[in-house]
Amino acid sequence: MSGHIHIEHLTKRFGSEVAVDDVSFSLAPCTATALIGPNGAGKTTTLSMLTKLLEPTSGSILVDGQSNQDFREKMGFLSQYPKFYSWMNSLEYLEMAARLSGVPSKTARIESEKALAFVGLGDAMKKKIGGFSGGMRQRLGLAQAIVHKPTFLFLDEPVSALDPIGRREMLNLIKELQQSTTILYSTHILNDAQEMTDQLLFMRQGKLIEQGSLTAIQKKYEEAHYEVHFTSVEDAASFVDASPLPARQEQHIAYVAINEEKPVMQDVLAQLVLEKSVVTKVERSRASLEEIFLKVVNGR
Repeated sequence: MSGHIHIEHLTKRFGSEVAVDDVSFSLAPCTATALIGPNGAGKTTTLSMLTKLLEPTSGSILVDGQSNQDFREKMGFLSQYPKFYSWMNSLEYLEMAARLSGVPSKTARIESEKALAFVGLGDAMKKKIGGFSGGMRQRLGLAQAIVHKPTFLFLDEPVSALDPIGRREMLNLIKELQQSTTILYSTHILNDAQEMTDQLLFMRQGKLIEQGSLTAIQKKYEEAHYEVHFTSVEDAASFVDASPLPARQEQHIAYVAINEEKPVMQDVLAQLVLEKSVVTKVERSRASLEEIFLKVVNGR
């Protein structure tokens, strides 16, 4: 099926340093995959190898079943810090990028206008890039990555420099692109990954240490618990101190571990009756992506 990538044993060495170490994963068509890890984990190096900016030391990249083929015309790439010619206007720049990406001269302007309109720069086509804000530059970077309608889209920290409104708008654009594009993006903003990702890839020190859907990873690292919200820190502390169940406290919230083999909720309610504390909410919750991330990258 078109739009499928399979990476096998991808490795990159710089002298004695191993930046990416025997990494293997697949990208299914029209999905969004988040590459997650701390600084220095190997995320950017992995993206650079996929986009042919770096040659792998070893390993292979299969695109639609073909090994190590040149698929640059099928890909779009947005670097973390995109660079532009400040003296050009956005339409001039994008038309140049379109032609360099293989768009025929006769249609380059039309496709450039469409891409600029898609990213919300339709009214800034004739504006000099030197006067663009950071958010506008990020939008222009996305436009140049998609102007040739790529099958694969690689994004390096696409929302890290944006304010909350800009992040939301960029995420919505990426979601729309996912309907026809296979997307791999690196990020350290875990809420974004939790919201819009089909697959998570966790990297640490160059190695891929965990991968799968958010649901599967949450289940694997699940520490289900009840959250008991009190009106005061003192009441939460009193509840935890008296609890016959494994419990911990954070401010005015008590977290009670769930044992699936026992009816824990009845025990929680019985203790609340004895405590006579004012409770605002009791709910069951799972480990957040941030908690999972800390467990995975710290090897816990």
